Amino acid sequence: MTKFSATTPIYYVNAKPHLGHAYTTIVADAVSRWHRLLGEDVHLLTGTDEHGLKIQQAADSAGVSPKEFADSIAPLFAQAWERLNITHDDFIRTTEPRHAAGVKKLLQACYDAGDIEADMYRGQYCVACEAYFIEEELIDGKCPIHMKETTYVEEENYFFRLSRFEDRLLKWYEDHPNAITPGFRMNEVIGFIKGGLHDFSVSRKTLTWGIPLPWDPSHVAYVWFDALANYITAVGYGTDDKAFAENWPVDYHFIGKDIIRFHCVYWPAMLMSAGIEPPKGWAVGGWLLVDGEKMSKTTGNVVNPLDLIDVVGVDGFRYYVLAETTYGNDGDFSDEGLIKRFNSDLANNLGNLAARVATVVEKKCGGIGPASSANSPLAAIAATAVAETAQAWATVQPSKALEATWKLISATNSYLEDNEPWKMEPGDAVNTVMGDALEALRIVTILANPALPTTTQEIWNRIGLTGNITDLRIHADTKWGQYTGGTTVVKGQPLFPRLTV
Repeated sequence: MTKFSATTPIYYVNAKPHLGHAYTTIVADAVSRWHRLLGEDVHLLTGTDEHGLKIQQAADSAGVSPKEFADSIAPLFAQAWERLNITHDDFIRTTEPRHAAGVKKLLQACYDAGDIEADMYRGQYCVACEAYFIEEELIDGKCPIHMKETTYVEEENYFFRLSRFEDRLLKWYEDHPNAITPGFRMNEVIGFIKGGLHDFSVSRKTLTWGIPLPWDPSHVAYVWFDALANYITAVGYGTDDKAFAENWPVDYHFIGKDIIRFHCVYWPAMLMSAGIEPPKGWAVGGWLLVDGEKMSKTTGNVVNPLDLIDVVGVDGFRYYVLAETTYGNDGDFSDEGLIKRFNSDLANNLGNLAARVATVVEKKCGGIGPASSANSPLAAIAATAVAETAQAWATVQPSKALEATWKLISATNSYLEDNEPWKMEPGDAVNTVMGDALEALRIVTILANPALPTTTQEIWNRIGLTGNITDLRIHADTKWGQYTGGTTVVKGQPLFPRLTV
């Protein structure tokens, strides 16, 4: 069986889950769900990043130990993903013993390779992103990511000699030209490497909240060296060699653009040093901005995704973040945009189609769904929708996948409007039209299932079908003509009641 594996970033537990966290996680989940529908053996990893200076400071402010602080926040992420219907197969916390074992093994491997050496660090450090910057990288003396003042730091550190890996990284990306999607992010990474790589610190001596270096316990692992390792420690590195060999490399790291340097430059270099194959690919998303600004506790524009669920439901929220923004670009979140997308795509199109079909079948077909016809004009449209949807999911473009699926919904609504079955007398003509509409709706529920897992299953049940959509297979079960009819179709309550702004 073909394997497919994906990871989200592990999220820092200095704050509760926000819209940005939810966005990346939902995209990773939806892509993973699509691959399950392809019949692949899927593994999706997520988790929490719990070491570092920010956690130490947050714990001190709260008057608790760092571990107690992490223990109070990490479950909030697990709970949020449960509410958002995320189907992760593993949730790793960097405070787990399996992670510490793998981090120490990775550190030791890089140290033994001669790529980690002691040195004195003198320069600027951003607490907010736990990163060191050279002067040229700062913008008006501020961190280029958070636009906050950096702190001058001078201390003994161990350094990873990233500067030695420029040629190796460029050669690897030359040999794997499609490793980063979308393609313009690859150009960004190549430009960064060609601009010259600087060694980076892998340890802190002034911090105790972290994993001690195996050869020098007076230092703890620098947060990025610690955090990035979760991707391999979760699948057995350092604890289960057989499991690691079977499950690495991963197909996609789903990440936001602000951490591309660490994931696409630091991380593969670290793996090369340790003699480990780099991941197969990275899917790099943009930011979901709020009123044109990146979410920040400082500006007070942090959006809690769970609040939005109360407005549009889980599937409504999932659909919005997947459909609204082309993956890789920045998007701009607004309450008005959320409700507009909900009303137009879900209430007016999908919800209306399901309700309209059930109503006509009840009135004209005695509530029993007729079989589809072989030569329906919708058959070719459905085949195109399947092909375009599959291509878009394969290239990590959820918005384009849903756009392709919604073409079939729109075409089916138009088909009904052109034929006006509600005006027909019961008989063969109305049976043909409604059988075709039911077959189109059947195919739509399969194609849209990764985005709308609960609602599509509800529609599936309402049109008289049994079993779980997750047990179906894209190419076999989306071929036209499989709605055989003869089962009861029910209307039920509105799937997506229209909302007012």
